[in-house]
Amino acid sequence: MINWEKIDTVLLDMDGTLLDLNYDNHFWQEFVPLNYAKQQGLSLSEAKIKLAPQFKKMEGQLEWYCLDYWSDTLQLDITGLKMEVAGLIAVLPHVIEFLERVSQSSRTVLLVTNAHRNSLGLKMDKTCLNRFFDALISSHDFGVAKEQAEFWPRLQQQHPFDKQRTLLVDDSLAVLNAAKQFGLEQLISISKPDSTRPKKIVQDYPAIEDFRELMTGL
Repeated sequence: MINWEKIDTVLLDMDGTLLDLNYDNHFWQEFVPLNYAKQQGLSLSEAKIKLAPQFKKMEGQLEWYCLDYWSDTLQLDITGLKMEVAGLIAVLPHVIEFLERVSQSSRTVLLVTNAHRNSLGLKMDKTCLNRFFDALISSHDFGVAKEQAEFWPRLQQQHPFDKQRTLLVDDSLAVLNAAKQFGLEQLISISKPDSTRPKKIVQDYPAIEDFRELMTGL
């Protein structure tokens, strides 16, 4: 699937790519509504109905990933709540094996995530994956999400890479589309970002179910 001789830089997403998206899906779709319901004196279903348009409005925007924004908006300690269910944070199958191999090569390996720094720190503390990367990059550092066109030149300016010799692996089609528009040529999607949900059908990009599929020739 990948000609590794033509790859100098590897950009890896975190949630849904390296880490099981079940944690974030459960947190935002069940745990936050549950705590919001308690705070507002609502039923869980009422809370979900009330929160749904607020969440939808921010999809793809930096605010969607900002724990401070949601703490202020919902009047909940979002960082504290994330720690309460941190036991659900899990590395997807064969990720560590892949990271060990790619980090031992001569390539630059960057974690590139939309996650807020507080969430990124929590997940690195739980998984210790940070040891495999040359840098951990949060889109919050640039003030714009990965789905936005402005993100990619800002990333390249701070961490120079050759567009034709860079691989991006990400579970978000919106992010892959933005990267493609910027000129990245080596793009891979994830077909099973959440271990508890069925495999996704991905048509626009080559997709892998786990990282064993990228290890040939590495």
